[in-house]
Amino acid sequence: MEKTEFRLDDGTKETFFVEEQTVIGGVSYLLVSDSMEDEASAYIKKDISEPESEDACYEMVEDEKELNAVFRVFQELMSEEASLEE
Repeated sequence: MEKTEFRLDDGTKETFFVEEQTVIGGVSYLLVSDSMEDEASAYIKKDISEPESEDACYEMVEDEKELNAVFRVFQELMSEEASLEE
């Protein structure tokens, strides 16, 4: 699991662990958690970078419809990975 630091608009930084990533309709999404512990909170971040930009820019997905759709994709990806490990 990759540990990644994200810079917020106000200049502060947050660290998350990247659990999974996917691309849907040309948009990159990350499933991240705030800890490696069992009680971690999970979030979905969306890449909102300019196409020509060298720096990635992610924001939390807040639209409920988009959040639910992307979450279902991550559930499928993670269940496929779990079945491959068995």
